[in-house]
Amino acid sequence: MASEDLIRVGSYLSVLGVMATWELLAPRRMLTASKLCRWGGNLTIVILNTVIARLFFMGGVVAVAAMAQDRGWGLLNWFDGPVWLELGLAVVALDFIIYWQHQMFHFIPILWRFHMMHHSDLDLDVSSGVRFHPVEIVISTVVKCAAVMVMGVAPLAVVAFEIVLNSTALFNHSNVKIPLALDSVLRWFVVTPDMHRVHHSVDPRETNSNYGFNVSWWDRLFGTYCAEPALGQLGMKIGLEHLGSPVCLNLFMMLRFPFVATLGRYAGRTQP
Repeated sequence: MASEDLIRVGSYLSVLGVMATWELLAPRRMLTASKLCRWGGNLTIVILNTVIARLFFMGGVVAVAAMAQDRGWGLLNWFDGPVWLELGLAVVALDFIIYWQHQMFHFIPILWRFHMMHHSDLDLDVSSGVRFHPVEIVISTVVKCAAVMVMGVAPLAVVAFEIVLNSTALFNHSNVKIPLALDSVLRWFVVTPDMHRVHHSVDPRETNSNYGFNVSWWDRLFGTYCAEPALGQLGMKIGLEHLGSPVCLNLFMMLRFPFVATLGRYAGRTQP
């Protein structure tokens, strides 16, 4: 457990540092809000989410995977295949589930209330990749635990997936400039910052697209892929159109946000 935590925290801080530095050296867009205010709220809530996850899910998804493995639960525990194949299948399967979970957080109004807080950020940068309401984190953890038990995902695969998921979330929320030619190639395999930024557009048609976090295959396969925003990467507006005057949310405001904000015309809509 200690070694797993060390690996996860180390990888998280490393990617955070690299992307934050990249943003300073080569930003994609000009920021519109106070970075100090936004980072204060975003990093505070990730600390709270970490504490809550520890209190409610002792050992987390890895502990559930270890229990399933010991008891022979799940589909992958019924087959005796190469470790690398089981690892790859498990990571891809979990990513597929996260893709559909993300869609459900947009489609179901009660879930959108909590996910909407993530979309309320006034800008998009690496800190946005950790800006999630605690209720959404709890629901997501429950979904992953259930998926791990049903599929029989090995603890090693869970650790690998969590590291990849956290790293890609930081990467694709980052405000970094990538050469367009390179981006066009990368997005056939992974979700790039330019691709995911479309998902944070105020235009509901664009908000309800590009749901992937790790690989871009699911959006292309299920028709939720949007190549570029209508107003272009530099012209698009980030956030939610119905919130009125831009406000930088602190921790308290973030926690109460789902209970006081209106839904707008986002929830339940799909890309035309």
